[in-house]
Amino acid sequence: MTTTLRLEKITADNFDAAIGLTVRPDQEHLVAPVVKSLAEAYVHPDTAWPRLVLDGDRPVGFLMAFLGIDFAGDGTGTDIRSGLWRLNIAAGEQGRGYGRFAVESVAAEIRRRGGTRLTTTWHPGEDGPERFYLALGFRPTGEMSGDQTVGELELV
Repeated sequence: MTTTLRLEKITADNFDAAIGLTVRPDQEHLVAPVVKSLAEAYVHPDTAWPRLVLDGDRPVGFLMAFLGIDFAGDGTGTDIRSGLWRLNIAAGEQGRGYGRFAVESVAAEIRRRGGTRLTTTWHPGEDGPERFYLALGFRPTGEMSGDQTVGELELV
């Protein structure tokens, strides 16, 4: 990892680079492809925050945050959360700190907006990213979102 890491908004100029990012074949069942995330961002423009992760000018990953959603989905607005919706680090780029940078970038954006916690979900099991998230300080909440574990990171 270099010190030239940055996030870039998805535009017509970098769209092909973004959708060309793929995770390792053994991880494809754990995270949606970037093109699906961008379609979801299109239909949820008020809450989705998609970004390309660049090392210099080289695309190395993609993230999408959710900002201020009704996490319970019950319409009461009593459980508003922000967090990491998707994280795709390119197959040949994993293990270099890009995932950590992505999570820290989402945390910084949530803090900038006044938030104090970052929520994410992951598929449980040995082949999932649980160890990665726990090493960053996330703690399971005891909730499930579909078949995924819900975890939170306090941003104090």
